[in-house]
Amino acid sequence: MNRQTALYIIVSCFLTAVCVTGNRTMAQRTVSGVVRDQNDVPLAGVSIAVKEYPELAAYTDSAGRYALHIGSDASCTLCATLLGYERQCLKLPDGNKGSLDFVLENHSQGLDMVVVTGTRTPKLLKDAPIITRVITQDEIQQLDVTNVQELLQAELPGVEFTYSMNQQVSLNMQGFGGNSVLFLVDGERLAGETLDNVDYSRLSLGDISHIEIVKGSASSLYGSNAVGGVINIITKQKKQPWSLNLNARYGSHNQQRYGGSVGFDVKGVNNMLTVQYVHNDPITLKNSGDFGSVYGFNSLDIKDKLSYSYKDIFKITARVGYFFRERASQELSHERYRDFSGGLKGEYNITADDDISLSYAFDQYDKSDFSLLDKLDVRDYSNVQHTLRGIYNHTFNKKHILTVGGDYMRDYLMSYQFADNGAYYQHTADAFAQFDWNPLRSLNVIAGLRYDYFSSANLHHVSPKLSLMYKFKRFSIRASYANGFRSPTLKERYMNFDMASIFMIYGNPDLKPEVSHNFSLAGEYSYGNYNVTLMGFYNRVRDRITTAWNGEIKGMVYTNMAPLHVTGVDVSASASWKFGLSARVSYVFTKELIPKGEPEISVTRPHSATFRLCYGKEWKKYGFTLLLSGRVLSSVTCDEYTSMTSFDETRRVTYPAYTIWKFGFNQKIVKGLHVNFVLDNIFNYVPDYYYSNSPATTGITFTAGVSIDVDKFFQK
Repeated sequence: MNRQTALYIIVSCFLTAVCVTGNRTMAQRTVSGVVRDQNDVPLAGVSIAVKEYPELAAYTDSAGRYALHIGSDASCTLCATLLGYERQCLKLPDGNKGSLDFVLENHSQGLDMVVVTGTRTPKLLKDAPIITRVITQDEIQQLDVTNVQELLQAELPGVEFTYSMNQQVSLNMQGFGGNSVLFLVDGERLAGETLDNVDYSRLSLGDISHIEIVKGSASSLYGSNAVGGVINIITKQKKQPWSLNLNARYGSHNQQRYGGSVGFDVKGVNNMLTVQYVHNDPITLKNSGDFGSVYGFNSLDIKDKLSYSYKDIFKITARVGYFFRERASQELSHERYRDFSGGLKGEYNITADDDISLSYAFDQYDKSDFSLLDKLDVRDYSNVQHTLRGIYNHTFNKKHILTVGGDYMRDYLMSYQFADNGAYYQHTADAFAQFDWNPLRSLNVIAGLRYDYFSSANLHHVSPKLSLMYKFKRFSIRASYANGFRSPTLKERYMNFDMASIFMIYGNPDLKPEVSHNFSLAGEYSYGNYNVTLMGFYNRVRDRITTAWNGEIKGMVYTNMAPLHVTGVDVSASASWKFGLSARVSYVFTKELIPKGEPEISVTRPHSATFRLCYGKEWKKYGFTLLLSGRVLSSVTCDEYTSMTSFDETRRVTYPAYTIWKFGFNQKIVKGLHVNFVLDNIFNYVPDYYYSNSPATTGITFTAGVSIDVDKFFQK
């Protein structure tokens, strides 16, 4: 028990004693406990009151703990209340002098959920000066999707995943591609890429607690590749003495998914092991197009996370992971993808105002070609990253937080796209500082600065940011400026690739880094279970890196292009009602301006929206949830280049609008048993022509799944 907690309990006990001076002759008893949210995060500031004696109350401290003296041995009821959460009341039996813990459920708005991505320090969602979108575990379960690609398209407007060459998946998030949006797992980067995108199939959802999305530049905290935003996947850490989950799903086109997790929490030792296997048959499409079928694949994902905590002073976490995917892209050979990951992190609360964390992360992503004839498996790509990180936080006057830290990474890349399958490596280092200033209860200002160094290009860059939030009554106003940058990668600097003996693609050692200036202004209104957010944003990106035809060398070469501008509006409204109905609608308008004659075109759809309508009811032994969700994407008309050797030869093309809707029916049959049925594409949309950015749909599809929490069958 630290000094802050001890002082809190003493004061709480003293105030309680004062409140019950009229009842001193009665027997005294003390009840204490911890209040957490559904993701096992301690909640501060929760009011704990005795229903029968309203004058008796206490508040939880920063670790979610409370202590309450009750001047009676008679049975009574304790109620936990916090804005943004459902009120919970628990009966305290006669003579009980032990502990009573609470687990509070979020309202659908979830404004009191704790997030970390936008500031690197824990903050309530309603208090974060940077707009952060959170996808909760409940929302993931209701949609019953397999990987993060399916999830983001269903939940976020302005996000579209399309096919590139050889059906490799590419991301477009409000004008920014996969190399400008940084994906993290528990704050750690991912190794490996294909056509500037990470392997999204690696990001399975079997062990996910929630996902935090920050749009706009975040380079002052996360460095290169965070020009367009950050998507941080937070994994689970259950606190039950033991847990066991088994799940399976079957769907159209022989889609199969099997998974499970097993965990325990004993005397400060916590472990969670998750396994997921996925099989997809090839899909033959109904109409003509840029491709006629979708490749089938098998994948296996195994992760284990072990941690040890000593009170609230010290915590150490170790993790390991293995991923394998085999894709049937050709009749006589398959592509194989493997990833090996691991890490170690230590967290130490030095005092109530000081804490430090040190971590090491390893990630190796490999590709190989497997011949079905001679069974040879030839590796031709390997990206290996070793990362060290240290972060220190100091709190001034219990409300201002200084964060300083630094990273070092060794990045190694061997690739078939280099001459003679060569290899290159580079060292990167950075130092960053951030000050979270709270001069008033209604005003929060965060200023940050980061310095980055890349050895390969001998590149130095400084990224500043400034964010502020002002709250009055039910309104919040957020404004921010952030500088972003993306260093040229080893591939972009040293590529020497024969493109099917048609032409060569060359790297460029003289590339400049991409630099962006991001401005945003947002207003938010919250009243009870209603929430509306309106945000305008503007990005100016200088020296975006792309490929262009070079007549002198008769090939494509990486180059920097003229400044481009991305501007738009992001609107979201949500509501929930006590009888079990909730709704959310989100809309994004995006305008991407690229100067004419540049070696790049805009295929960003100007209008996109997502819809979510959910109704649920629960009794003692049975509950259900009905979900209707949809996404609408407008058409986009653009000039498409018809020649690789001239940017004057174009044709006008229109990619059609489309909408996809999904209906889900989730049931809790008994405690611990969930059954899920989903109909996807319920309006039977099939493209007349399959463009690379058309959904690869063949009509209505279905999935049926079951999830069993075995441990809950043994709980009283």
